[in-house]
Amino acid sequence: MNNKYSLPKDGGLISSSAPRDIIHRYEKIHTRVYANEYDGVQYVADTIVKAIRTYNETHLSNEVYEESHPFVLGLTTGRTPLGLYRELVKRHAEGEVSFRNVAVYSLDEFYPIASSEQQSRNYRIHEDFINHIDILPENVHIPDGTIPEAKISEYCASYDQAVRHIDLMIIGVGEDGQIGFNEPGSYAKSRTRLVQLTHNTRKIQSTSFFGLEHTPKMAITMGIDTIMRADRIVLMAWGEEKAPIIQRVVEGDITSQVPASYLQAHSNIEVVIDENAAHLLTREQTPWLVGPCEWTPKFIRKAVVWLCGVVGKPILKLTYKDYIENSLGELLEQGRSYDQININVFNDLQHTITGWPGGKPNADDSTRPVASTPFPKRVVIFSPHPDDDVISMGGTFIRLVQQGHDVHVAYETSGNVAVADDVVLQNLDTARELGFGNRFAEVEQIIAGKKKGEPEPRPLLDIKGAIRRAEARAAVRSFGLNPDTNAHFLNLPFYETGGIKKGQLSDKDTEIIVKLLREVKPHQIYAAGDLADPHGTHRTCIEAVLAALEIVQHDEWMQDCHLWLYRGAWMEWDLGMVDMAVPLSPDELIMKRHAIYRHLSQKDIVPFPGSDTREFWQRAEERTQNTAKLYDQLGMAEYQAIEVFVRMF
Repeated sequence: MNNKYSLPKDGGLISSSAPRDIIHRYEKIHTRVYANEYDGVQYVADTIVKAIRTYNETHLSNEVYEESHPFVLGLTTGRTPLGLYRELVKRHAEGEVSFRNVAVYSLDEFYPIASSEQQSRNYRIHEDFINHIDILPENVHIPDGTIPEAKISEYCASYDQAVRHIDLMIIGVGEDGQIGFNEPGSYAKSRTRLVQLTHNTRKIQSTSFFGLEHTPKMAITMGIDTIMRADRIVLMAWGEEKAPIIQRVVEGDITSQVPASYLQAHSNIEVVIDENAAHLLTREQTPWLVGPCEWTPKFIRKAVVWLCGVVGKPILKLTYKDYIENSLGELLEQGRSYDQININVFNDLQHTITGWPGGKPNADDSTRPVASTPFPKRVVIFSPHPDDDVISMGGTFIRLVQQGHDVHVAYETSGNVAVADDVVLQNLDTARELGFGNRFAEVEQIIAGKKKGEPEPRPLLDIKGAIRRAEARAAVRSFGLNPDTNAHFLNLPFYETGGIKKGQLSDKDTEIIVKLLREVKPHQIYAAGDLADPHGTHRTCIEAVLAALEIVQHDEWMQDCHLWLYRGAWMEWDLGMVDMAVPLSPDELIMKRHAIYRHLSQKDIVPFPGSDTREFWQRAEERTQNTAKLYDQLGMAEYQAIEVFVRMF
């Protein structure tokens, strides 16, 4: 299955009638923005296939493959190109493209590392791409992570000489602006070399190596100058977490602190991204600064909320001068006065607020986000991991249960790999002390026999999955939901690889969700609508839900069903997008916190915490309290915290 998830667009830049130079006026690299990763991948795959065919037609008219110089394709590794590799493999299998006259040069490799280790770039590019196409073995060139340190400089120089010409270079970009392992501070004339990885890069990579202590400190990488030799470069980026660096690369100044910004000096470079990675570009974030716009009510709200932030005023205090001096004169030309716009946006935003997320019975619902009937409603909350439900929408979850709705929570994955080994031993020690059995020594031996980089033993994963299930059951039990009847553990197969790298979403995953939906027949569905890495668990889970909904779309119960999207613990929806805002009282916030506390294996010692050192309950509270402050600053009532949702349909 392909990553096609994207949010519906509502208003924005009218690109069809604006000259190309106007649309791209803030961009120093030509940038193509696609609705989702799938559409972007199609374009890049088309580009590669066309380039190979054109090269062959030009160079092979009177020659055979073995006598010609192959087309040289430079490739990146990591998660960014996964969708592209799958598409190229598919097109090769269908006979659309051959790689027999293609030479591949890989961008980088960890050091030291053997090609047999699953975390190595060599292993991954073979597993994801090389092993599935007809490329000749002698045409595959990947930096060797086993070269003795005494010979590494000589080896890097020879690799750099080998890649003296690249026809087409496909690269990604790191969150700090790296291309390859050219870290911030890299110089423009750098060649292929051994580099020291920054602490932040190692921390990001550590999830694949099962801990920072196992993550290499060095890497071999093509240099900036090596990359810039390519005749043509395509830089890809998918997901919201890439938006800040894409904005700096495309619209910022050239600086060694953002190595990818050097690409601005290349004569044949383009950036291909999805809307999530593009959302901080001027034409996406503030399109009224770029050209003519379609002014829908939601888009007007987006502009007005932005204006409030710029001038530091609540909505009803905005003046004509504020609109004119901040490039919103076009909005005033739509036949509305500035004060009428203020009132309309204030009312629009006010009407998103409700204390009844399932609808208030016997109430006028003409301006409420949720209809009053039927009441009570059947609700399904999809949670990617066994704690995302209470972390991200715990207050709303509690409201729905306490207001009498038939609420079901579906935990899509087991979350087993996110349980530390010592937590397993602690739980087994507790069972032993209580006299419920003694498997401590047995499991301790299993843990001791784990091998670096290999999937965890299934018996250990089963115990870790059981721990996560018990925690999830305790969390929902704490606010009155019956876990025996209303908590569903789906254990979607794509997740159950035993390692950090997950499998592809398949029909088996979708069928499990379809079965649950047809059993419950919900009026409301809540799902995590994360916009980050398309190959991460959260994004895969929303793809699974959407695929299931496509199957059941003509079921009778679906005609009265609505899908509400919540966000994760790190980021929140922009207020310009929000369709429902559920305020939480101080007591409800504490009840939500206590539910999060029940997930003890994820408290204090989370195996994959990322760069944010806060605990999940802290992230959740600060996020929802910040949302409440934003509503307050815009002139709404002051609340302790607010959880917000976007309605997909």
